[in-house]
Amino acid sequence: MYALQFTATGDLAALSHRELPTPTPAADEVLVEIHAAGLNPSDVKNVLGRFPYTTLPRVPGRDFAGVVVQGPAELIGQAVWGTGNQIGFSRDGSHASHICLPASGVARKPESLSFAQAASCGVPYTTAWDALQRSQVTAGTRLLVIGANGAVGSAAIGLALARGAEVVAAVRRPGYLPAPGVQSIQLDEPANLAAQVKAHFPGGAEVIFDTTGFWLPAAVSALAPFGRIAYIAAPADGYVQLPALALYRRGGTLVGVNTLLYSTADCAAMLDGFGALFDQRKLPLPGDLREVPLSEGPACYLAVNQGSTEKFILRP
Repeated sequence: MYALQFTATGDLAALSHRELPTPTPAADEVLVEIHAAGLNPSDVKNVLGRFPYTTLPRVPGRDFAGVVVQGPAELIGQAVWGTGNQIGFSRDGSHASHICLPASGVARKPESLSFAQAASCGVPYTTAWDALQRSQVTAGTRLLVIGANGAVGSAAIGLALARGAEVVAAVRRPGYLPAPGVQSIQLDEPANLAAQVKAHFPGGAEVIFDTTGFWLPAAVSALAPFGRIAYIAAPADGYVQLPALALYRRGGTLVGVNTLLYSTADCAAMLDGFGALFDQRKLPLPGDLREVPLSEGPACYLAVNQGSTEKFILRP
């Protein structure tokens, strides 16, 4: 098979397109012929050495969609999608023509999604799904999504609307067009966030999902009593000045969202959960994808590391 592989970390030059032996699945595993694989910023960080538990040499990549070619009889020939916390880190990942993983780690691909669309969803949608689940977003919940124009933010808005939540999107970039029924605010100074939010949600937002990690201090003052703040990132040094007294006085809760805590089987259950929403037309189909040959993968990694916001889909 052909794959991207790195044998050292710290430099994207260590990533190359090469031919490797096709893996052989164990009795409880499947071999999937990959039709499309998503490229996420965490894949780039993996090659750069940001994950100390990664073992080498390694094929990176977490998200994929394809067809089962070996495994349990009931799965052979099935179109599937998957993601999870080991693939790309402690076992070979999806940036290849084939991937081997536990049979419990794949879910049947929604019929409404193409392989490329399905491959774009794994990390962004499981992250958003987990954030909404654990911060208890339901019908009528007043939700603020910070960083709404990113992949995770967009997924969170779609999933929240499908749950019947009231959503306000917060972005820095001018010209952002929110989904129908979603109000938006332009982020400027952190000190202004509370007033901006309360102009839409008197009393504050019940849930704030900060997909950047940089607005945590400001988010506290925009929170309603007993509100929840979910977040998925933090400054590079891992520290932030949080107004703990103000959070305490609101009875607020912080929810750290890290999908690397979830196995492929855990993620397959999430994919089944929100995958049905695509087929029910309750979620918009993913768009603005750039499909490129797997052989051009190293160049795509470099582009993401240099700040590209394009959603690259690698096609073996």
